[in-house]
Amino acid sequence: MSTGPVIVVENDPFPRLLRAFLAAADEPGETAAIAEFLAHDIPDYATWLAQARARAAGLYPAEVRLAATRDELHAALPDADAVVVESLPIGAEELSRAPRLRVVQKYGTVLRNIDAAACAQRRIPVLTLRRRANIACAEHAWALLLALERKLGTIDGLVSMEALREAGYAPGMFDARYTPNSNWARIGGLRTVYGRTAGIIGLGEIGREVALRAAAFGMDIVYCQRTALPADEAARWQARYCALDELLGTSDVVFVTLPSNGSTRGLLGAAELGRMKAGAILINVSRAAIVDRAALLAALRSGHLGALGLDAFYDEPARPDDPLLACANAIITPRVAAQPRLNALTDLSDVMANLATALGK
Repeated sequence: MSTGPVIVVENDPFPRLLRAFLAAADEPGETAAIAEFLAHDIPDYATWLAQARARAAGLYPAEVRLAATRDELHAALPDADAVVVESLPIGAEELSRAPRLRVVQKYGTVLRNIDAAACAQRRIPVLTLRRRANIACAEHAWALLLALERKLGTIDGLVSMEALREAGYAPGMFDARYTPNSNWARIGGLRTVYGRTAGIIGLGEIGREVALRAAAFGMDIVYCQRTALPADEAARWQARYCALDELLGTSDVVFVTLPSNGSTRGLLGAAELGRMKAGAILINVSRAAIVDRAALLAALRSGHLGALGLDAFYDEPARPDDPLLACANAIITPRVAAQPRLNALTDLSDVMANLATALGK
């Protein structure tokens, strides 16, 4: 028997936490697992949860039904007062199955899976959320890029003659009577991103956050994905659509911001990496498997691929002797792009508050 509104939530790793946040009774095993998952950033889960529930006053407790597929979504909709989706569709068919539905919450901002016109016809508001976790992923992508372009991992702390010589440089002050003394360390190969081309594979939630920052850095932006955006929408991101081959051949930096699924795994193999500009940089804050592992290692070792920034490795945890970890032209981090944990938790707290307002709680 329901103890409050019925909320159908897409069964995705983060949105499904709403079931635990809104359930009338805590499940000890689930509560302990979530507390452990959050502890390094949010050591007092109980206090955080109480504050999130108070912020969404009246919504808690609620009955949350999880749906992983369209069929499961359809089965759950007849009693739904609200629905939270990331990629599952909400269109005329779904609305016809949901006579009680009063609000649709998109877990993101891109509405390609939601028929906004059909919702408007039913006077059902469609709410969006600019997710902090996606913003963090874009910031991490840029941190990787700038660290590579400015060689931060290599030159950190090299400010003495002795350290620079030990690292293989030939430092020396210049003749100040005739020249400035900038880069007296004589570190070559430093680059800027201004005026260069950023290629974004997948202009979705994270890709758009990357594009905002590329535009701010003064880069030209091209993108590719299965379907081109309408011209006015692409213009908003200052991005030009092109085929994958053109993107690879013209971009100085290639950002991979696609979901990992059957259609994207191995998307970039030896042929695709070979089409990239010599010396270009690859930044992948999605899943490693989108890029063929052996081809990536070969491209890095040959120098054709100038550098790699990767968050989320092929094996988690990785073997310490993995040859990719020995590549000096790579920065690889342990799936931390979306962090801190508070990003996702605040996103979900916003969802709860949005639903409480929309349902009049």
